[in-house]
Amino acid sequence: MLTLNKVGKSFGTVRVLKGIDLEVHPGEVMCLIGPSGSGKSTLLRSMAFLEEYDEGEILIEGQLLGWLAQAGKGRKRAPQSRINQVRRNIGMVFQQFNLWPHMTALGNVCEALRRVRKLSAADATAKGMAMLDKVGLAHKAASYPAQMSGGQQQRVAIARALAMEPHIMLFDEPTSALDPELVGEVLQVMKTLAKEGMTMVVVTHEMGFAAQVADSVVFLDQGQIVARGTPQAIFHNNEHPRLQQFLQNYLDRNAFWTDAPEASLT
Repeated sequence: MLTLNKVGKSFGTVRVLKGIDLEVHPGEVMCLIGPSGSGKSTLLRSMAFLEEYDEGEILIEGQLLGWLAQAGKGRKRAPQSRINQVRRNIGMVFQQFNLWPHMTALGNVCEALRRVRKLSAADATAKGMAMLDKVGLAHKAASYPAQMSGGQQQRVAIARALAMEPHIMLFDEPTSALDPELVGEVLQVMKTLAKEGMTMVVVTHEMGFAAQVADSVVFLDQGQIVARGTPQAIFHNNEHPRLQQFLQNYLDRNAFWTDAPEASLT
């Protein structure tokens, strides 16, 4: 579904991604974890070519993303139409909800269906309502973003992405902007998607979610993959000192997690 070969990215003289190799298979849920500044969000955004990676290649379902098939520094950026074609089956959910404030929940979901997929108003409305129902918000179809909680807005953003029928969903810390009591409703929607077989790459600080839902967990530090494996291997059997330090710092900040067996990482 998604292949990264020696992907690198620099901002000026700072190299933030250093030769990343990854494969994401159909139906897999991969969680990217690591300290702030480790390159997680840059890596995820590169997967959708929202950041233009400098080195290596990213393939979406076998198609090169972002660049023409020319090796070396002389390669050329692909035409925008080609980029859009390659990433047409990618859905993305951001930290901020990015909803149009002047549109209702239904309007936010339907807009791309009408403008991009060229559905009729009736078909777009039917599809939009189905997606809002999927995330438990059919009753909020006529509500505007300012009339919804942060968790509800993020679920609308998920519904908007799902409406385009993506083959893979990318989530960039989707709960980081939410109050703690609203996190669960968003994670529950994501858990349902995982059970339904949606291919997902999730940048997250929610270690409990990664431990329970992920098929694979990748730990990044300073732009490099330090460890990868199953949740069992990462959270219980890892021997890498930097990963152990990261998890211990997490547990020290969230000591209450150790009282919940389903979320415990020790």
